[in-house]
Amino acid sequence: MSISEFSVHFWGVRGSIATPGASTVRYGGNTPCVEMRCQGERIIFDGGTGLRVLGQHLLKQMPIEASIFFTHSHWDHVQGFPFFTPAFIKGNLFKIYGKVAPTGQTMQERLEEQMHHPNFPVPLRVMASCLKFFDIEVPSVIEIGNGVTVETGILNHPGEATGYRVSFGDRVAVYATDTEHFSDRVDENLVHLARNADVLIMDATYSDEEYSSNTAPKSGWGHSTWQEAIKVAEAANVKTLVIFHHDPLHSDDYLDEVGRLAKEKFAGAVMAKEGMYISIPVRTGAKPLVQV
Repeated sequence: MSISEFSVHFWGVRGSIATPGASTVRYGGNTPCVEMRCQGERIIFDGGTGLRVLGQHLLKQMPIEASIFFTHSHWDHVQGFPFFTPAFIKGNLFKIYGKVAPTGQTMQERLEEQMHHPNFPVPLRVMASCLKFFDIEVPSVIEIGNGVTVETGILNHPGEATGYRVSFGDRVAVYATDTEHFSDRVDENLVHLARNADVLIMDATYSDEEYSSNTAPKSGWGHSTWQEAIKVAEAANVKTLVIFHHDPLHSDDYLDEVGRLAKEKFAGAVMAKEGMYISIPVRTGAKPLVQV
């Protein structure tokens, strides 16, 4: 890959809980982890079980230096971190970013807590790589290096979550999970974060019908629908919408149908799949290229 290429790699796309099995083979069962590469910078979003898979891939490229941004610390977004092999290897460097929780805990404290006895046999301090932790503000803009910036934005999720906008020049990719739509309007904060983005990766866990179900409604659970994601993409003038954070109950066949319906409503809609790769050409005006 060219050092100047802006690319997005999907290592975990499932929400809530990992779902291995015959019905999730094509889209994948690992929980959220997305890697972006731009101008030689490696940026990782969330540490779900997909982070373990990314870690095995990175063993062939050491030494590794990367920035890791956490949206929040619900289990499905941090449970892969204790199994991220490169973090245990001396000579690697990871800058870890996250917002202080409403309870006052930093991201470092929350990652340490999940690795304390009796939750886990090996404490975080055993990780031999250099781990540097940073508390972030929302909103703010973080300079990553080589002209690459990460802008933060508030998401609508129980316990709070942070969305991220990665920019190089006028090329933009946005990572916005977990977030719930408002019933009476499009989320203006999310539209601002996603403004004119080449790629918007957005929480679309449910369908409108599931969200408003009479028997098991999902209102207040902190997740959106693919129909509402399309509304955000249209309002923000997004080129490519990636439907992300698939519900554990949604099979490959179900997601095929969602993808078909979403494409009919928004030509730039694609379904997130493990192993999917999106290239965003650095030259102005060129469209993102999706490869599976």
